Amino acid sequence: MTSDVTRAEICIAACADNYRESGEVLAHAVGIVPTLGARLAKRTSAPDIVLSDGEAFFMSELPPLGTSDAAGVVEGWAPFRRIFDIVATGRRQSIMGASQIDRYGNQNISLIGDWARPKRQLIGVRGAPGNTANHRVDYWIAKHSARIFVDSVDMVSGVGNDRAKAAGAAMRFHHLGVIVTNLAVFDYDVEGRVRVRSIHPGVTPEEVRENTGFDIDTDGVPATRLPDAEELRLIREELDPRGIRSREVPA
Repeated sequence: MTSDVTRAEICIAACADNYRESGEVLAHAVGIVPTLGARLAKRTSAPDIVLSDGEAFFMSELPPLGTSDAAGVVEGWAPFRRIFDIVATGRRQSIMGASQIDRYGNQNISLIGDWARPKRQLIGVRGAPGNTANHRVDYWIAKHSARIFVDSVDMVSGVGNDRAKAAGAAMRFHHLGVIVTNLAVFDYDVEGRVRVRSIHPGVTPEEVRENTGFDIDTDGVPATRLPDAEELRLIREELDPRGIRSREVPA
């Protein structure tokens, strides 16, 4: 690193950038870094996004991470059944995790191994099919490795670009955005294949290639931007003064 900015803080800013043009949507984030990214976006580049306490309340102001949400400011209430309506109308944007993700953005969070006799049972498809069918989905990978970035996923939970194209009109609202990892930021080329958008400062192109289970081109890829002074102040002093972010991406 060329400054005191940590890798976690770079990842938080990268997640926040995902909401720059989102407008008034419900921001759904899985993980510490994506959660802080959404909160940072709300305070800076995307004031119109809607945040929740993770359950039923919409919050205009959230307290620092790791403290009681009771200290925040509630601006609305949405019972669980209403979330399905929000998803179905596309007024939501999700940053999800992935146990596997392939070159076309197909995501697996359900099982590892053969469907009939899996080696590992994971959490199931959860909301991934409906999310990828109805609104923009981004992914967050805290530990980028070739075990996660694979040539072909063992089961499709979140629909990738190749399968969405094959499905035609049924997936007309399908929109994969970016993949943020602890090493780099990825998006997709015109054919729907994963490509490298930027590499985090302190990470080499070789490190990204070695930890990706399919061929990627890293020639001429720029460095991921560093958060500016105000973003760093918000992260360190207001959003996460206890430094919980380092649990997910160690300094």
